[in-house]
This record gives sequence, C-alpha cells and structure tokens, in this order.
Amino acid sequence: MWCGLQPADGRAEAHTAQTEVNKMAALHLNEQQRQCADLPLDRTVFLEGPAGAGKTTAAVARLLRWLADGVPGPAILVLTPQRTLAGPYTAALRQPTAPAGGQVTIVTLGGLAQRMIELFWPQVAGPAGFDPGRPPTFLTLETAQYYMARIVRPLLDEGYFDSIRVDRNRLYSQILDNLNKAAVVGFPHTEIASRLKVAWIGEASQARVYDEAQECAERFRAYCLAHNLLDFSLQYELFAGHLWPLPACRSYLIGRYTHIIADNIEEDTPVAHDILAAWLPSCRSALLVYDWHAGNRRFLGADPESAYRLKELCAERLVFAGSLVASPPVEALCRALARAIRPSSLRPPVPPQTGESGELGPEGRPAAPPAPIAASPRAALEFRAHRYHPEMLDWVADEIGRLVHEQGVPAGEIAVLAPFLTGALRFALTVRLEARGIPVRSHRPSRTLAEEPATQCLLTLAALAHPHWDIRPSKYDVAHALMLAIAGLDLVRAHLLAAIAYRVRDPAPVLLPFADIEPAMQERITFLFGGRYEGLRTWLAAQAEYLRRPTASSDWGGAGGRRREAGAAAAAGFDHFLSRLFGELLSQPGYGFHRNYDAGEIAANLIESARKFRQAAADDLGREYVQMVQEGVVAAQYVRSWQRQPQDAVLLAPAHTFLMSNRPVLHQFWLDVGGMGWWERLYQPLTHPYVLSRRWPAGAAWTDADEYAARQEALAALVVGLLRRCRAQVHLGLSELGETGSEQRGPLLQAVQRVLREVN
Repeated sequence: MWCGLQPADGRAEAHTAQTEVNKMAALHLNEQQRQCADLPLDRTVFLEGPAGAGKTTAAVARLLRWLADGVPGPAILVLTPQRTLAGPYTAALRQPTAPAGGQVTIVTLGGLAQRMIELFWPQVAGPAGFDPGRPPTFLTLETAQYYMARIVRPLLDEGYFDSIRVDRNRLYSQILDNLNKAAVVGFPHTEIASRLKVAWIGEASQARVYDEAQECAERFRAYCLAHNLLDFSLQYELFAGHLWPLPACRSYLIGRYTHIIADNIEEDTPVAHDILAAWLPSCRSALLVYDWHAGNRRFLGADPESAYRLKELCAERLVFAGSLVASPPVEALCRALARAIRPSSLRPPVPPQTGESGELGPEGRPAAPPAPIAASPRAALEFRAHRYHPEMLDWVADEIGRLVHEQGVPAGEIAVLAPFLTGALRFALTVRLEARGIPVRSHRPSRTLAEEPATQCLLTLAALAHPHWDIRPSKYDVAHALMLAIAGLDLVRAHLLAAIAYRVRDPAPVLLPFADIEPAMQERITFLFGGRYEGLRTWLAAQAEYLRRPTASSDWGGAGGRRREAGAAAAAGFDHFLSRLFGELLSQPGYGFHRNYDAGEIAANLIESARKFRQAAADDLGREYVQMVQEGVVAAQYVRSWQRQPQDAVLLAPAHTFLMSNRPVLHQFWLDVGGMGWWERLYQPLTHPYVLSRRWPAGAAWTDADEYAARQEALAALVVGLLRRCRAQVHLGLSELGETGSEQRGPLLQAVQRVLREVN
C-alpha cells in the first residue's frame, strides 16, 4: 500500500515529474516494483505472483507515475472485483503529495455498468425489454430480496420448496444468486435449472426444487422488466449484452479511458474478463494484476482460469515471485501445509500457449524454481491441545494477552479467524479479551441486519413511534431496547421498567410517563435512569402524536415544535426518522449510542439500507421495511464497515472476510482447526457455484470425487491466502470437542498433523 509519502522541499519545483516519481519510488519501492512503475506509458502489462509480493503497491506506483507524467485523471480507470479491494488506490490518491490531474475512476465492473446504464438508458431500454419512458430503479441486494419475497411468498403457500429446509431469506438470496451466476458467467438465465439438473446425481425430488427455483427466477425477471427494476444480474446483462456492443457506448468508454489498471482479476468474473479482452487492444496503457493460488470468490462467480488467458493479450509480462509479508518460517509453513492438503496447490498457472508447467518469468518464459527455504515451519506454529471448547478460548485470550502486555505486540496486528464467526463465539471471545484489557472489534459482513442488537433496538423504538403500523413489540424486546438505548441501564431495571411502563392500548403500543410509576418503583429504577427514560419517551410520543394529529404541524414551540419536526421527518421517509432518532437522542450523552462506534456504524448501515429501500420502492414503506429486516434479509455490502479500522484493536472475523480485506497482520489465531467448517461448503440446495461456471463441462455430472477435489482446492487456497497475509506466527486453536460438542477431526487438522510429523 502506498502511504506515508514525504512532502517535497522547495527545490522540488525544479525537478521534472519523472524525477519526483523516481524519488518517491526510491523511498518506497524495491527494484521489481520500480521496474513495473517505470515502464513506458504505451505498454500493456500482465503482473502476476503470489499474494504479498508487492503487486498492488507496484500498481499504485504505476498509477501515480501516469498522473505525474501528465495523464489526465479522467482518462484512468481502476477496476477491482470488490469495492473493498480499491482501498490502496483511494488512499494513495488522497495523499497530499499525490500528483494532480483530475479524478481517477475507481469502480467495479458492476459500478461501471450502472453508470453506463444511466447515461445510455434511452438507447437500450426498449431493446432490453424495459419502458424507455420511465427511469431505471437500481436494486441493492436487500431491495432485490424484498421484491423477490413478493414473488416467492405466494408460491411458498402453494407448496413450493416444501422438500427442503432453508430460511426464507437464504432461499431468496440463492434464487438471486442463480440469476447473478448466469449474468457473470454469460449464459441465459432460462438455462439455470437444466444445468443444475444435468449435474445432479442424487434423489430425483431435487429436480423439482431446481424447476421451482427456475420459475421463481423467471417470474422475478419478468416483474423487474415490467417495472424498470434492475438487480445486479440485469445490470450486468444489460451492460454486457446491450451497452458494450452499442457503438456509441463502446466508443465513449474506449475514448475516455485510455489507461486501465485491473487488480485482483483472478477474483473477477468471466464476463468482466471478456470485456477486458475486447478493451485491451484499444488501450494506450494497461496493467493487469493476477494473484496465484487465489480465486476465493468462486462462490460469487470468480474464475482464475478465465482471468489468466488475458496474459496473452499483454505485451509485457512480469512476475513477482517472493513475499514481502511472510517471514521465512511462515513461508515454509505455507508451502508445507499447502502440499499436505493438495500437492498441486502451489503450482503456478500454466500459460495457454506453451502447455508447460512451472513458474513463469518475464515475457512468459519459464523461470527458475523458487529457492528452497531453510527455515522450519515449526517456528511459525504455536498451539496447545484442549479437551473442551471454552478451554481453547481461554488459551487464545491468554496468548493474546501475553503478546500485547508482555511482548508489546499492537492489538491491531492480531487477527482471530474462524470459518464461521457465530454470535456466541464472538461474545465469548469479546468478554474474555476485554476482561484482560484488550480492545476488540469484529467484522462479519454477511451477518443480517436483524442479528445486530442495535438494529433491534432501533426497530423496536420505531414501532413505538409509529403506532399506526400495528406492530406490537413484546415486553422482552422493549426491555432490551431500553437497556441499549439508555446508557448504564442494566437488564434487571430494564425488564422492571418495561413490565411497569409498557402498555398496548387499542391496540397501539405506548410507554407510560415515569411520573405515573409508583414512588417505590421509581426509587428502584432510580431517578437518573427515570429522567433518561422520560427523555426517550417524550421524543417517541411527539412522533406518535403527530401521526395521530396531522394538524399539530401548525403548532410552534415546545412539544408542538417537536411534533412539527417529527411530521417533517415522517413526510421525508423512514430513513430520516432513523437519522433523527440517532442524531437527536441516542447519540447524545446519557444514551446508549453515545461514543459507541459499533452501534453508530450499525445505525448508519440501517439508515443507508432504509434510504435505498425507499428509493427503490418509490414510496416510504416503513412498516414493510421493518418486517423485511426482521425476517432476516441478507445484508448488502457496506463499505464503511470495511473502511473503519480502529488503530489498535484485535480483529475477530470469518477467514474469508479477512482475505478480502487484504490486510496483513503479525499474528493470526485460527479457531476450531479440527472443525469441518474450514472444509465444507455452505448448504445451498438451490444453486451450485461450480456447476454454474464456464469451467464445468456441459452435461457432466457432479460426483463425490468432484466435491472432494473442490473442497480440497478451496481449503488449500484459503490456507495459502491466510498465511501469505501473516508476518510472524500462526496460533492454532485446538479442542477435541467443538463449540457444539462434536468431535474435531477435520481435514485442516489432519494436514497440520502431517506437517508436524514431517518436521519433528
């Protein structure tokens, strides 16, 4: 990552732009990276190598070199498969020493597609089946699930999907995933069921499930076309199938973006690679960055094999073979563990034109094999076997405490990783670490909004402020909302307050004034909490009263003024109500979100989600939004959750989330190493990421051997990716019995044992 550039002194005015680039490169780049950055401007370059070799830093330097040499910023396009991977580029351009030149476009292909759809909508709407007289409405993952639910719910009542057991929100997301796979791989969405059925060799009843999923997908697509709704799959298809072939659109893109950087192309999709392949011959300069042994987003359509064919279209080929992150013991552990899982997992890609194996040097020539590492893998491993899961967690907390308090390791240089980070596991670790005085943060982007306590608090308070919704929270929900909303209020007093003050009247839910409570109970609750409760109650009552009395908006001052403000927010939308609830009340001193950055982040995500829902629905459907969230809609990606990086806090995250954040640390703790979660795929009865890909032969059946090979390949890629992002040591959390009491003897543990037998 390019950061910390020193400002030039007064003599720098006499230097050329080339001298300035060389000066910065000499401070921050090694010889390989300088070579990449200093290539002539008219070159198309394919840069490959393992993670941690410094490829992205070289790409950032190349970008700054373009700007320093006078390339206009608007002529540069930076493509990444996921917005979170663009962090090094945006950070470099925000540096005060970054060359001027205008705004560089940094997007995903989906983001670029959305921009082009807005620009060329009148020309493609009709041919694509939309109404060109109305503007398009872009759907997020959450709003797409809302409309999908409207299509699927009646079918569920008719008996659809009655042979499988899966949560409704996961069912909606898997149908959408099928549509997305068809779009990013490049086959008609009408072929989804036929591809899945041909590959299936299990019970015949599963064929009916695929047919039902196909019907739901086609009904959803028809609904979107009729109402000008564009989910991710339609945006992708519209761009690839209508806009890119459109001469006006292609001329606009090729004429504007003459310099392209595409990073992590192995994590992007085949259709993205097709577009890049057609675009490259028209580029003045390009840099494609490819990670070996990756493809961790295969379940989202990533295709490393498709990405590697772009190498043949580039005039210059560079290989960064070493690691600037992993220490020699960690690198030795990476090689040994990968070989123990899958012997061929560390083999570099094979160039399509030669058919040879082995590492490739510049210009595609076979390079010398990597030098052997003298360090022992054992030096990078720290572990202790335990019988029970809580004992393992105690050991993990003790080890982190020892690293932080005795060895001076910054807490921010420690990551605790698991295949799945459950709420119970996160809570258990957080309590243990905070008891040892160690700050903690967690990141679970796939966690639904409804699973967050702060979300439940906000939605419960929203129901109290909107009595016409006819949503009556339980006393349990109200008690927990009060506990989270009022700073310092414990669970006992919160339950007592809810039991006394919460009522449902004809049939609206209300909170009674604190003054109406018996004096003895007031003293038990305390007047401090009573005053804060009363502030919360009156704020909610003002909102509820306005909705009952619209003429109250003509009042000025006092409660009337508060009713007038509440009315304005109600007219503006539910997201505005949430924003006011957070800004005017919950974030203030004395209330639970004050200086609670996690709660503030969740509130911001919920507000953004509600805003996009209102825009997509073309109406303020606050009640429907609350019900949708409470049903467990899968959360969209919120970039702020990835960008917010506390300076010194231990990270708790799922392993794949840590990989996609692309941030190395000194120490990693792997939990439940013997668990099957490291090896098994998620249960997805309506879709299949491997069958719905270009790599899968048409008409071939998916056998147990294919499943085993895919799991081994995914585990090897995961382990290599994690170790390439570890500088010093890996600490293995081992317990004979897992979190649920099951015996732990998974493939990852077996591979670790094989490595230990070899080195001992």
